[in-house]
Amino acid sequence: MKMKWVMGLTLLAILSGGSLWAQESQKPLTLEESIKIAMERSLTLHSATAGVAGSEFGRKVALTSFLPKWTGQYSYTRLNETPTISSIPIRVNISGISVTLPKITVPAGTEDNYNFSTTVNQPLYAGGSIWANYRLASLGVDVSKTNVETVKRDLILQVRVAYLTILRAEKFLLVAQQQVKQFEAQLEVTKAFFDVGIVPKNDVLQAEVSLANAIQGQVKAENDVATAKAAFNILLRRDINEPFSVVDILEYKPFALRFEDCLGEALRQRQEIKSAELSIRQAKEGVKIARSGFFPTVGLSGTYSRVGDQAWVGGSKFEDPWTWNIGGLMTFTLGDWGKVSYQVGQSKVNVTQAEDSKNQVIDSITLEVKDDYLNVQVAERNIKVAEKAIEQAEENLRMNEERYKFQVSTQTDVIIAVTLLAQAQTNYYGALSDFNVAKVQLERSMGRMYP
Repeated sequence: MKMKWVMGLTLLAILSGGSLWAQESQKPLTLEESIKIAMERSLTLHSATAGVAGSEFGRKVALTSFLPKWTGQYSYTRLNETPTISSIPIRVNISGISVTLPKITVPAGTEDNYNFSTTVNQPLYAGGSIWANYRLASLGVDVSKTNVETVKRDLILQVRVAYLTILRAEKFLLVAQQQVKQFEAQLEVTKAFFDVGIVPKNDVLQAEVSLANAIQGQVKAENDVATAKAAFNILLRRDINEPFSVVDILEYKPFALRFEDCLGEALRQRQEIKSAELSIRQAKEGVKIARSGFFPTVGLSGTYSRVGDQAWVGGSKFEDPWTWNIGGLMTFTLGDWGKVSYQVGQSKVNVTQAEDSKNQVIDSITLEVKDDYLNVQVAERNIKVAEKAIEQAEENLRMNEERYKFQVSTQTDVIIAVTLLAQAQTNYYGALSDFNVAKVQLERSMGRMYP
C-alpha cells in the first residue's frame, strides 16, 4: 500500500512538471523576510542614513566655533641690497675752524629675511550667534533622523503593497485557471451532446470560442503575476528574474478602531509632524543668529613671532629672535543702514512660514487618515457583498449545468453562468486585496512601524 502511495505521488509530480518537488525545495518568501531584505538593500534608506552622518559632521563643525583657532605663517623675503642708514653731512665749527663731517652709511638689516609667526584667537562673545548656530546644527541631526524613520515607513509600505499585489495577481490567475477548466468541461459535455445529435454544431463552436477567450484571460493573468514579481524583485534589489513564491496572507479581520483613534495616533507618531516642529525650532534659531548682528563681538588674541636671517629664524645682529603679544578685540557696527533689522525681519517670516507648513502637514495627514479609513470601510462592505455574490453565482452555475444536461437551458446560459461566477470571484479577491492594501496604507498614515 505504501509503495502504491509513493508511486502515485511520483506520477503526480511528473504530470505537474515537477512543480511539487520545486515547491518543497523552494521555501516561500515571507513578508517579514521581504521587509528585512528591502531594509538591508534599499539605496533610499542608505542615503537617508548617510544623511544623519552628514548632519552629525555639520554639528561638529558648529562645535569648533567655540574653540580657539590656531594659525601659523612662515615667510621669506630677499632684498636686492642690504638695508642701510645714512647720516647727512654736518658742518660744525671747531675752535673757529669750520669743518664738514662726511656722510656715514651703516647697515640696518640683512638681505635675507625669514619670519615665522603663530596666532591663537579665542572668541569670547558673538552676540549669541555661536550658540544659535550650534543648536541649529544639532536640530539638523534630529531632522535627518526623522527623515530616516519616514523613509523606513515608506519602504515598508511599498514592500507590503507589492507583496499584496503579487497575491492579488495570483488569486486572479487562480480564477482564470478555474474558468478555463470549467469551459473545458463544458466543451466536453457539448461535444458529447453533438456526437449524439442533441445539440447543433453552433453550440460546440460557441463553447470553443468561450474556452479560447478564457485561455487568453489566463495568459494575461500569468503575465500580471510575472510583472508583479519582477517589480517586487526590483524593489528588493534582486535579480529581476529570480524565482520565488510568497505566503498567502490575504485575510479579512474586521478593523475595530474608530477614526478619532486613528487620527490621534497619527498626530502622535507621524515623523512628518516631528520634522515640521524641528523646522520651526530651526527657524527660531535663525532669528537669534540674525539678532546677533546688534551686539559686538569680543575675542582674545595672542601672537608669537620669530625672525632671522637664516631659515631657522634664530635672529640676527639687528633683531632679537622672538617677540610675543596678547590683546583683546571688541568689534561693533555703528551703522549698517538697517541691514541687521531687515535680516531679523526676514528670519521672523521664515518662522511664520515654518509654522504654516506644520499646519499644512497636519491637515494633509488628517485627510490622508480619513481617506484611508473610508477605503477600509468600503472594502469591508465589498467583501461581504462579494461573498454573497459567489454563493449565488455558484448555485446559478450548478443549476444551469444541470438544466443543460437535460436540455432545459441553453449553452449560452451555462457560459453566462461561468462568466458570472468568475466575475464574482474576481470581485471578491479584488475586494479582499483592496481591504488589506487599504489597511496597510491606513497603518502607514497612522505612523505605525511594521512589524
